[in-house]
Amino acid sequence: MRKLPLTLAILGTTAMTAPVFAQELELPIVDEPLELTVHMHWPRAQGYGPGGDTSKIYPVEEVAREKTNIHLVDQTSGRNTTDNAEAMNLLLAAGDLPDIVGGNLIKQPVNQYGPEGAFVPLNDLVEEHAPNIKAWFEEHPEIWDAIAAYDGNVYYIPYLPDGKYARAWFVRQDWLDALGLERPDNVDELHDVLVAFRDQDPNGNGLKDEIPFFVRDWEEVLRLLNLWDARSTGADVYHEFYVNDEGQIVHPYAQEAYRDALANVAQWYDEGLIDPEVFTRGSSARDYLLGENLGGMTHDWFASTSGYNVALADKVEGFNFIPFLPPKSASGQRIEENRRIPMKPDGWAITYANEHPVETIKYFDFWFSEEGALLANFGVEGKTWNMVDGEPIFTEEVLGSGQPVNSQMYLEGAQVYRGYPQDYRYEWQWTRDSAREGIELYDTEDLLVDQFLGVSFNQDEQEVYDRYWPSIQTYMLERQQAWILGSGDVQEDWDAYIEAINKMGYEDVLEVMNSAYARQYGG
Repeated sequence: MRKLPLTLAILGTTAMTAPVFAQELELPIVDEPLELTVHMHWPRAQGYGPGGDTSKIYPVEEVAREKTNIHLVDQTSGRNTTDNAEAMNLLLAAGDLPDIVGGNLIKQPVNQYGPEGAFVPLNDLVEEHAPNIKAWFEEHPEIWDAIAAYDGNVYYIPYLPDGKYARAWFVRQDWLDALGLERPDNVDELHDVLVAFRDQDPNGNGLKDEIPFFVRDWEEVLRLLNLWDARSTGADVYHEFYVNDEGQIVHPYAQEAYRDALANVAQWYDEGLIDPEVFTRGSSARDYLLGENLGGMTHDWFASTSGYNVALADKVEGFNFIPFLPPKSASGQRIEENRRIPMKPDGWAITYANEHPVETIKYFDFWFSEEGALLANFGVEGKTWNMVDGEPIFTEEVLGSGQPVNSQMYLEGAQVYRGYPQDYRYEWQWTRDSAREGIELYDTEDLLVDQFLGVSFNQDEQEVYDRYWPSIQTYMLERQQAWILGSGDVQEDWDAYIEAINKMGYEDVLEVMNSAYARQYGG
């Protein structure tokens, strides 16, 4: 166990702290085993079992059964599709709801059909029978507001991510060193660095083959908008609305700042500073461009991107891909737009068919207790982790297996999209030193911007949103891509573009968004 003292030392030098829990639960919850059926459809598994194999039981589920005497039994709809929305539609259409509906993207359907009687309101149940859930939300009242439906009731307990930062700016420090350059501190310096990467052969192969700026997800190229004081999104998902300085919901792609910023992004693309295959290269971009010593800069996940310094150490001599502070914008602002959202539209809810709502909410509360939260985050104590000097530490077998820790946890039944509070200590242990240093660097400045946590529509509002928004967003993205690629000019086309989205119902969408926002958040 030689690695454990080092891990403990790392944890001790960071802001990683143990969550505070309200009180111990009285376990087991019931004297005799109680079976509750569950729909659990999420990206890693379509069914409540390892890899979606419902003939097997998660190790975490086995321990939860021993502790609580409540047994979850799979009743997942849509096991033949990876589309969560399709699975939910199949479930609702069948009409035979299980006791618990959980998994990915349940917020909208649960909050839509909860007030109609399909799901049980949880407010009183939490108040009377779930002290740990109650205590968590008393410390985070804004999240309780964010998950409420339009009738003011809460119908689901969400998966609650932990930590602050998600993605960061990364640059090839070895390329900077080869060219005698400093890390760029502002948008003008960033432009100069990308031009140097394009023209001065930093990979040393005598060819002009470098890709100065690249991304895996094409939407990440839109982070460049921030460099001219525009927004690309308002949350940890792409193309989202945001709350402007006047407290109104607006969309970033209808703002004049976006017009001016996108013109600059299009110019950089025309200059060859952005990957010419940015819209088509896809998820393999990072592997290929770094592995072939062609990529110079990106905006991507802290933990996974830092891993290339180890993975490519023997393939690319001197390879050093490091995070750096977001460059200051044209007005001197430095922000990191991407952050971990404090609540997800994932989790679980109690259906009207459930004959044991009190026992079920107590079961939900178990996962917010210290014992349950450790189980949900780290797996089974003694199997995947041990408590060492008060810290949950993964075993050497887990950390040294060569497999991503999160993938291992999914098969154990940990980090599943049930309603529970994530513990960032789980991720910090397998985050590379360079990423840790980057996170500490990001912590030296106030970089993060507030997120729009979403709204819950009533039926009329939902109808307006569904009628207009999908086609508006499609049009926005089509024009956006065309402008970046040089088909048309965003400055010249702007007035016609705004007129078009207004005719398509943009102002109607804003009206229902702001109505729902004022009702939900008391604005």
